[in-house]
Amino acid sequence: MVNATRGLFISCDIPMAQFIISMNNSKPSNQKFIIHVLDDTHLFVQSHASEMIRIAIAEFRETNTYEKPP
Repeated sequence: MVNATRGLFISCDIPMAQFIISMNNSKPSNQKFIIHVLDDTHLFVQSHASEMIRIAIAEFRETNTYEKPP
């Protein structure tokens, strides 16, 4: 019997994948969104988590962006 799961395929660099995995690990077990880690740069996640991931990445980039001092 085949089980099919609808999800979202994410391809990113290794640090961003580790960030997403860390986000997933910080959630309680009933809120985890990663279905399968395919390799170091590819993840398969639940499709409802896409907006949450995008927002978290945007916030992460904002806080870690270098701005030249005046």
